[in-house]
Amino acid sequence: MVSDWSNWKKFRAAQQEILLPAGQVAHIPVSVRYVDIGEAQRGTILLMHGIPTWGYLYHAVIPTLVGAGYRILAPDFLGHGWSDRRDRFDRSFQDQARMIIALLSALKLECVDVVGHDTGGAVALILAIEHRDYVNRLIISNSVCYDRFDDDMLDFGHPLRWKTRPIADLVEAIEESLAAGLSDRNQLTHEFRQGIIAPWASEEGKLSLLRNASALNANQTMALVDRHGDISAQTMILWGMDDPWQKSEDGKQLTQEIPGAVFRAIDGASHWVQQDAPEKFCEALLEFFANASNNGVGADI
Repeated sequence: MVSDWSNWKKFRAAQQEILLPAGQVAHIPVSVRYVDIGEAQRGTILLMHGIPTWGYLYHAVIPTLVGAGYRILAPDFLGHGWSDRRDRFDRSFQDQARMIIALLSALKLECVDVVGHDTGGAVALILAIEHRDYVNRLIISNSVCYDRFDDDMLDFGHPLRWKTRPIADLVEAIEESLAAGLSDRNQLTHEFRQGIIAPWASEEGKLSLLRNASALNANQTMALVDRHGDISAQTMILWGMDDPWQKSEDGKQLTQEIPGAVFRAIDGASHWVQQDAPEKFCEALLEFFANASNNGVGADI
């Protein structure tokens, strides 16, 4: 049952954990934490976050989606949130995609609606291109794509610059990022700030975030560009228009390159759109799913 998940500790307590065997994702077994809630009366939605967030990014939208009749799967990527954070495996977009496929296979989920935000959008594009049988319908939101990467996140990827700095410096930088990515400053609540920062506020968490940032690589997204046209899932590009990092021009270009894709703007919302405008975010998803048929065939919204 969905409770008040504005409290991140309650959200974390609702997570389940699975151990994916060696050889599926990495050379060692890796643990993945995820929320799996709701009845799949209308299908299953996979919600994927980006950096420096975790599944908690979706805490304000999950109850609405569950109430609309969907099963919700919201995992923490490797190295993010409370999934495996050991310094012993890669965290590239391709590795995260392999983790998602392994998780879906373990849960016996053959085809889901996929929502990807930020770096999770890059992973979603990989899934739609290389693992299309798993993707029913696709939503890309304020995604890392092409060669546009946030300089602040790239800066975290320099261990010689960050490894010796105190945790307090990292927390301050994340807080600045959270504030910069919200149009409605009332949504920068104490609970949201605490929840997003919690996984990184330790030496283990700090190092894991540095490793996640070091995995950011425009080669991974540029390698997808000439394959955007291969995506067969019906697609909506959903964009908070005030985003200072992932510009709406990128979303509109994606819309042109993905066959049949539609673009939907969320005005007055910025990068962390799930927190900035959760009602509009849910409304867009539910309208899209109501009007888009399964398996990539149906009417535009």
